[in-house]
Amino acid sequence: MSADHPPGLDLDRLRATLERERPGLVSGPLTGRLIEGGRSNLTYAVSDGTSKWVVRRPPLGHVLATAHDMRREHRVISALHPTQVPVPRPVLLCEDEEVLGAPFYVMEFVEGTPYRTAGQLAALGPERTRNAVLSLVDTLVELHAVEPAAVGLADFGRPEGFLDRQLRRWGKQLDASRNRDLPGIDELHAALGRDLPRSPAPAVVHGDYRLDNVLIGDDDRIKAILDWEMSTLGDPLTDLGLLVIYSRPLGTPDSPVSTTAEAPGHPDPRELIERYAAGSGRDVSAVSWYTAYAWFKLAVILEGIHYRYTLGQTVGRGFDRIGDLVPVFIDHGLTTLQEG
Repeated sequence: MSADHPPGLDLDRLRATLERERPGLVSGPLTGRLIEGGRSNLTYAVSDGTSKWVVRRPPLGHVLATAHDMRREHRVISALHPTQVPVPRPVLLCEDEEVLGAPFYVMEFVEGTPYRTAGQLAALGPERTRNAVLSLVDTLVELHAVEPAAVGLADFGRPEGFLDRQLRRWGKQLDASRNRDLPGIDELHAALGRDLPRSPAPAVVHGDYRLDNVLIGDDDRIKAILDWEMSTLGDPLTDLGLLVIYSRPLGTPDSPVSTTAEAPGHPDPRELIERYAAGSGRDVSAVSWYTAYAWFKLAVILEGIHYRYTLGQTVGRGFDRIGDLVPVFIDHGLTTLQEG
């Protein structure tokens, strides 16, 4: 296909669906391009020459291409759009797989920049970098302040026993991709299970909240939170723990996984934690547990990628080095628990 007709996006069928479901929205032929950077679901920018939208769909060849993920993503942004939480305006959910070969949804295109590396963030300069990262924390506070029942999300997840269930889930995920010795990972898993904190009141949890999953505007504020595929109702401090580990240097040069923490002006984790605590009013005394849990979760995810690499099931650069990071993440997790 040409650049204007990327794989997985039949623009003629998409236009026909939009004209039928949203008459008057589209004013001409559509062009589209794949937006790079997504973890699993595919994201496209689409335009009729006047207006722009974004289309989200499951990966190509996704055997279990049910409407579940697309419906959940569309549901959460639809619920949050009327609130103070910055999300794109939802346009359409289509569960008819005849259109694009899988369920999909359409939302407005939001102007902004996703900062994925310290080098990109450094181009803003120290003051603007600091403002952007602090805005990331303040926006997380806004998200966690939303009362789920008030926006129709009371049944969006099962908060009871959330942390225990998450630990068991990632433990099973680890077992499914275990083909080498990983010193310390079972110790980390067991230690987390022995010392489960008491969760605060449940909130809408993003599940992968970090700088490169938001769009930053020219005013250094968050214009939209993206990639809601892991969102649920649960313990809000799991989002904070993940934000903390992405706000500290990994100490691994040329790593295929990077944080933005090395950018000049980037606030340190302690300041981010204190700002979140002040804004949310939540007790963050157990933040070391949540941070260690985030290290464990990412170690399991990376080990799964490494496992697929050893089976020849990954395509692209950097996969040969993913496995080297797993022991680093395990060590960070164990150290965090000991220091906490």
